[in-house]
Amino acid sequence: MQRIAIIDIGSNSARLVISHIYKNGAYNMVYNQKEALRLSQKVDEKNMLTEVAFSSTIETMKSFAYMCKIYQADKTIAVATAAIRNAANGAELVARVAEETGIQLHIISGNTEAYISYLGVINTLNVKDGIIFDLGGGSTELILFKNRKILESVSLPIGAVNTTSMFNTRNVMPANVFSDVSFFIMSRLEKYPWLKQNGLPLIGVGGTARTVAKVIQREKKYPATKIHNYSYTTQTYRSFFNRLRNTNLEQRKKISGLSSERSDIILAGSSIISCLLEATGAKKLITSGCGLREGLFLDYYSKENHVPIIAKDILKMSRENVLNLYEPDQQHSRHITHLVLSMFDGWSELHGLRKNYRRLLETAALLHDIGITINFYSHARHSAYMILNAKLFGLTHKEQVITAAIAGWHNGVSKNYFKDRFYKELLSDANWKTINKLALLLALAESLDYTETSQIHVIEPGINKKTATLKLYAQGIPSIEMHQIQEHLSWFKKTFGVELKVQLAAEYHKGENDTAIANDAYNEYTQQGKKIRPISELWGELGLEN
Repeated sequence: MQRIAIIDIGSNSARLVISHIYKNGAYNMVYNQKEALRLSQKVDEKNMLTEVAFSSTIETMKSFAYMCKIYQADKTIAVATAAIRNAANGAELVARVAEETGIQLHIISGNTEAYISYLGVINTLNVKDGIIFDLGGGSTELILFKNRKILESVSLPIGAVNTTSMFNTRNVMPANVFSDVSFFIMSRLEKYPWLKQNGLPLIGVGGTARTVAKVIQREKKYPATKIHNYSYTTQTYRSFFNRLRNTNLEQRKKISGLSSERSDIILAGSSIISCLLEATGAKKLITSGCGLREGLFLDYYSKENHVPIIAKDILKMSRENVLNLYEPDQQHSRHITHLVLSMFDGWSELHGLRKNYRRLLETAALLHDIGITINFYSHARHSAYMILNAKLFGLTHKEQVITAAIAGWHNGVSKNYFKDRFYKELLSDANWKTINKLALLLALAESLDYTETSQIHVIEPGINKKTATLKLYAQGIPSIEMHQIQEHLSWFKKTFGVELKVQLAAEYHKGENDTAIANDAYNEYTQQGKKIRPISELWGELGLEN
């Protein structure tokens, strides 16, 4: 196992994130620390970081170094951005930090910062084309990407902290001041005509973007607290910003979702976003909870583990990570997935669902047993909770809820578990009907590998007039599985309105092709208190050749 520490010294705050990388390649965050430094406000008239800036940074880095020691970090990656990059004595501060803490800070360029932030976004958001803005305390990085590839990028020395200081907007922002701020920002954005991309989403990275999203969520009483991949319209933003502009500092400290440490710089930060909307012509904003720190980690991880630095399929990447983190019986989970996707494809006419639901079902099937790591009993419910809160990228909030509910019902419908949760606020009646269909397919697949032996290795779902059929190809007589699937036949009829006929393929079974023989065998040995029966014994008693 490796422990990787990522340190980001920005213009507004400093962050330490420590992650574990396990032997199987899985990774997760285990520690997070944030300290407000406000370095952009600790610069004198000669563009020199003050002694206060030096002392606060060094004390913070000593704290970070101590935590890295406590967690026995194998690797520490530390970067400094705009405030230290732009200061005349930034290199001197870096030297002091190294001398007093042993941590080597790397001052990265604006273009490098933009690229690393892009890595954090492109590997965690399912967006093909867009404009990223990483709005920090002392700079804003802008990245245009199409087909998931960077076309243009620039770093501008405009941030929430230095703009606040420049226009003195800590308390209020009168109309004339807002006009000055807008003119100042727009005059710099106009130098980059490639920003004008009517219709492309604007993707926000950084504390200001996250705070705005949080406030809007609270205002709308959004039933989830997740910020990453939360989207809203330009109109929604304009409405929020117009209300914000008419507040003073004390009023903003009382706004739900707006932290007191950011209430003095939010007016300037929000003004920058407002200008970006005007300059780009964006119709929608998407909030990214991932940026520079995630990009630094993924850059390191990709090199150490020899994987592409930009994931081809971010949902596949993230669910494999979750699967490896909790390590259920992967052979069983992957076999179940194979079976359930065969049903989804073979019965497309029956369920009538869009192909997009296939990836939700695939995700639910792969992760349906991760709840066993908490408790075997009610593990389906535990799996649902874990899926709901896992870092599964490439899914909308609603899709992740649907995926969790599918897994939560793989042992049968249990609405009681979901009734008091935000599920019911986020999902419609139509969504619940879809979940019921997909959960049924997963339950059937689970039945077909009840012994977790992959005895039934291939299935052929079909539709014959008004009857659904399921032909099974197995090694021997899968008596337990054949019995188990009977438990779901009434659920199938109620859901799809047709009977389900299950058959064993003739190549493995001589005689009548139905479940009767297998059920008789099952009932016989269960009455004797047996749980396992040799296949050879079953063949002999059934009068079949081995």
